[in-house]
Amino acid sequence: MHICALYKDSTHRQPKTVEEMKPMSPRFTKRLISLKRILSAIVSLCLTFLLIAAPVLALNDGQQLILESWSLVNEGFLNPSRFDEIHWRRLRQQALEKQISTSDEAYAAIEEMLLPIGDPYTRLLRPDDYAAMKESNLGSEINGVGLQLGARTEDGEIVVIAPLEGSPAADAGVASGTILLSVNGESPKNLGLEATAARLRGETGSQVLVTLQAPNGEIDEIALERRSVDLRPVRTRRLRNESHTLGYLRITQFSEGVPEQVNEALQELSEKGIEGLILDLRNNSGGLVSSGLAVADIFLKGNAIVETRNRDGVKDSIPASLESLYDGPMVTLVNSGTASASEILAGALQDNDRSQLLGDRTFGKGLIQSLTNLSDGSGLAITVAGYLTPDGRDIQDFGIEPDRNLDKPEPLNPGGTEDRWLQDAELLMEANLDQDMLEETANNINEKKESELSID
Repeated sequence: MHICALYKDSTHRQPKTVEEMKPMSPRFTKRLISLKRILSAIVSLCLTFLLIAAPVLALNDGQQLILESWSLVNEGFLNPSRFDEIHWRRLRQQALEKQISTSDEAYAAIEEMLLPIGDPYTRLLRPDDYAAMKESNLGSEINGVGLQLGARTEDGEIVVIAPLEGSPAADAGVASGTILLSVNGESPKNLGLEATAARLRGETGSQVLVTLQAPNGEIDEIALERRSVDLRPVRTRRLRNESHTLGYLRITQFSEGVPEQVNEALQELSEKGIEGLILDLRNNSGGLVSSGLAVADIFLKGNAIVETRNRDGVKDSIPASLESLYDGPMVTLVNSGTASASEILAGALQDNDRSQLLGDRTFGKGLIQSLTNLSDGSGLAITVAGYLTPDGRDIQDFGIEPDRNLDKPEPLNPGGTEDRWLQDAELLMEANLDQDMLEETANNINEKKESELSID
């Protein structure tokens, strides 16, 4: 208002004396014109600001949620160069211009805004889905069919990373790498990762109809009955025969309490006098990266665990502590259901020559997501970093090739009495122990001979 008043006084005040009616000097006229231009520019800026600010001040809760989501992705997404390609700011404006009067309309606008990024792991988690994910990461029970899902980068297909042990999906023989073609008549590819997972969850006793394409191309439609599935992320037992005592440790996911459970399991096995360990990471689709790193720390002594790469291309190596809880002989089982945090662990064990990997090539998810609470109870997962093995190998879309591939078909009952891959791992572990024993015996004999020669 002060600017407008100044502009009016300087241009429209009526002259009162003859003196004031005299022509102004050219120099003064020039200054006055410049002043007018400056004041006009300031007024224009004021009006522009008011026009822009007015809609912002009037944003409803749904629109505020869109802005919150856009800002978080804008500040954290791993590949910011992608924003120019998809006109990221224009997508924000288009989302804000939609009719947003309900939470569902806001969620749909955010999902549509994120879709052009082309990263299935950067996604909105609606409140129920977000609560289910947090519950899963705590290692408790879930109600559903027990499918751990991933999105294939090249075509967006929703695929089975692994079925949970003891789940309806596992009982039905659903294999890793199976493509979900439909869930109750809806396309998982169109639904997206989180919405597909939500469709599979439900009340115990209810059924869901799924159409599946097996890795061999065979298509089948089956009805799965939902039930409560005990995640039990850490399972262990002792394996004994006439010559050796081995420990078996299976980790099915990296939830919050897993490192402590692994510590307890290894202490118990050590007290039972195990000579070697078989670590089973089959069908472990990942979970909390922090838990995976903590478990790697148990087996590695001062070695690098993983190398992360952020949006600025900066690489950061994460080392293990100088002490390890278990430093005995070990072999590790992996398969196409081994993904994300479990691939970090497998890659670290392989690159540091700490353990041979047996089985099949791993899934190939080398991206790390941050999980953020949004203001209304929903969540936002954002891909913020990629990771490489200690030797600099990129896991994304490539996976990790084991040191020894085991014979197909792959056993469908990991850890069971008919698990041929576990039997192969036992044989290899025993052969390694026998070889170590022979080498130790040969070294002792040589040392004894050298000692006798020096005495003579």
